[in-house]
Amino acid sequence: MNEQTHESTATTGFRERYGPAALVTGASSGIGRAFAVELAARGLALLLVARRTERLHALAAELGQAHGVSVQVCGADLAAPAAVEQIVTAAAGLDIGLLVSNAGFGLKGAHQDNDPARMAAMLQVNCAAPLQLTHRLLPGLRQRGRGGIIITSSVEGLMGIPYSAAYAASKAFTNSLGESLWGELSTEGLDVLALCPGSTDTEAHALQGIDTATLEGMMSPRDVVLEALANLRNGPVHIAGEQNRALFAALAGMPRREALLQMAANIRAALLPGEMQQ
Repeated sequence: MNEQTHESTATTGFRERYGPAALVTGASSGIGRAFAVELAARGLALLLVARRTERLHALAAELGQAHGVSVQVCGADLAAPAAVEQIVTAAAGLDIGLLVSNAGFGLKGAHQDNDPARMAAMLQVNCAAPLQLTHRLLPGLRQRGRGGIIITSSVEGLMGIPYSAAYAASKAFTNSLGESLWGELSTEGLDVLALCPGSTDTEAHALQGIDTATLEGMMSPRDVVLEALANLRNGPVHIAGEQNRALFAALAGMPRREALLQMAANIRAALLPGEMQQ
């Protein structure tokens, strides 16, 4: 079997298990956009969700032309509780075989300096949205008897992260959700993965006031996505990147107090001047 034939067979097998359609939240940029690009290349129809609909429509046109797949757009702000119902309505009539609950954002700095409204919005996007989306889409997935769920979490969900307290706590929630659903569904032909990226080349760093020059081992969104899809059947949790896996293995081997102090020093060094209160 030549390389081209092997790739075609692998793509067909992926589409049969997780197709014909996938739902991707946070699809307008970063890891979510990379998921959309890769899934379209594998022949899946898409329902793309994000706030920035102009980006979604441009991406939909690009992917439809490049891969001949149907791409629908749902403009929704997952910080609003009503967004989940909006997404479920948009997905009606689609045979969703893969849910990629990717939308999320973070906050960095001293916990006392976080804006309460932003923290509430973050919990809605990072925790409530995947909780409710999985709840609403699971009946259809279980009826199919095949498919998958990917929840984009973070390496910060693996332990407490000083100066990222609220975000790390939100990602601990998604890791636990992913593990729990894996335990419930893995015997039913459904694959569940909590994806834990580390530093990834997205807009998120600038939005959180992080100096990217201080970050090592930064991955591209595409590389993160390729690892996620390659490990979807190996859940429940996957840390993207060899360097990230080595780092958190080392931290797990340290006394917890020492590991937390080490992470505090790392985060302080990464925050841009003026972003950290003294």
